[in-house]
Amino acid sequence: MAKMLRPFFFKSLFFFWYRFLFRQLKSLIGFHRTSSQFKYQKYFSLLQRSDLSDRTLIFDVEGVLFRSSSLFPYFMLVAFEAGGPLRAIVLTLLYPLVALVGDEMGLKIMVMICFFGIKAESFRVGRAVLPKSFFEDVGSEIFEVINRGGKKVGVTNLPQVMVESFLREYLQIDSVVGRKLRVFCGYFVGLMEDRKTTQTLEQIQEGKECSDTIGIIGFNKIRDQDLLSHCKEIYLVGKADKRGWQKLPREKYPKSLIFHDGRLAVRPTPFETLALLMWVPFGFLLAIMRISIALSLPYNVSTPLLTFSGLRLTASMPEGLQNCPNTKGHLYVCNHRTLLDPLYLAFILKKNLIAVTYSLSRMSEIIAPIKTVRLTRKRDEDAKMMKELLQQGDLAVCPEGTTCREPYLLRFSPLFSEMSEEITPVAIDSYVNMFHGTTAGGLKCLDSIFFLMNPFPVYSLKLLNKVLTRSPSENHNSHTPFYVANHVQGEIGNALGFQCTKLTRKDKYLMLAGNEGIVSKS
Repeated sequence: MAKMLRPFFFKSLFFFWYRFLFRQLKSLIGFHRTSSQFKYQKYFSLLQRSDLSDRTLIFDVEGVLFRSSSLFPYFMLVAFEAGGPLRAIVLTLLYPLVALVGDEMGLKIMVMICFFGIKAESFRVGRAVLPKSFFEDVGSEIFEVINRGGKKVGVTNLPQVMVESFLREYLQIDSVVGRKLRVFCGYFVGLMEDRKTTQTLEQIQEGKECSDTIGIIGFNKIRDQDLLSHCKEIYLVGKADKRGWQKLPREKYPKSLIFHDGRLAVRPTPFETLALLMWVPFGFLLAIMRISIALSLPYNVSTPLLTFSGLRLTASMPEGLQNCPNTKGHLYVCNHRTLLDPLYLAFILKKNLIAVTYSLSRMSEIIAPIKTVRLTRKRDEDAKMMKELLQQGDLAVCPEGTTCREPYLLRFSPLFSEMSEEITPVAIDSYVNMFHGTTAGGLKCLDSIFFLMNPFPVYSLKLLNKVLTRSPSENHNSHTPFYVANHVQGEIGNALGFQCTKLTRKDKYLMLAGNEGIVSKS
């Protein structure tokens, strides 16, 4: 039996390597044939062109725009955020096979693992999660060149639902040539369709009038020869060129990235993903221990223990505030980074606070060591309730109404300015190295647990000088509720170096989750 299996084994091994090497040889021959049709030029000569605004630029997204050549981090985000931890584990375990079988087959395997059984209508990872990771991989030098083009066309081998929203909305690319995913009964089946080149060429010819077409491709990364056959010139970008590119700075983003979702705070490379998955059981136990300490021990005891467990907290406050008596009924107005903002403020002040929230899951209410009260979103009822709470003790409120991860402040609701004659603004910032402690489309009851699962989360609080809500002069119009709200927002923004916006909670949730972000109390 062994003698019969041995020739079969070597025969199968021979045909495997024959097909693998034949595929590579075929691609090289195709590249050689295609290169004989066009005159290829180096990427550096494109930098000197001053007439790009009159040209149509067709560029390879993975081979040119992104600095990294690995697609694994993007599919890991899809697997973890859209499919759950089990898909992420399967993708990690099968990654050696993906790396072995070649680019095209490896891509098909990752698509099958990540998309099979995912509901197409509710898939929002391409718009809510991936833009953050894509931005961090865009080369600043090549983007400046592409951005000068009159009409810009991105050609990608990725599924179109992954990359189209980022290219169109954030980079302002006119056309995206990607691969459609097959759908059955409203669910992805994990298979990709070929690009429809003919329809794409018709779309490129419409709209902006551009005389000639220029192709920009990665070396030996020709995605679509039919598209490139319409190019008058083709420029090659080598790995050495990409190696020297810098990350696109935030101030050069065509559209600011203010909102993004997802739990993972790291770029999930294969090594980072493996380390993260190994940390999860230890991180969960660490989060439970931290919660138990905060719930069962007084501030003087719990604070040093939590610091010993890895939580980092820095705080500063004006001298006058440090020396003021511990009176009740004071209003603290904070910007919102995570659900733990009022809790960390209580640790700094070493006294109990009452936190009012716009929406909070039942789980978060149960594990909160301080009193939390929900707002009803009815102005008169909320105003009456907040005044009653101020009679009971100090009150902390986050008038943004929702969290924002990036260095931006959302519009402050002016209701807080009518509650007290003086308020203390609190500028809050936080840092995590594995998991985000906020979500728009996921389970909000796990927000605090995910934040506390980080090995070394950092919190920074700055208590600012008090702000009067009543004008001491005769010009009472200068201190209207809207004026006070905008003034407090500006003070916190200046203290943190954040940019103030007029965006609201509703804007965030409509973009990231397709709803208004109201959590049921039951």
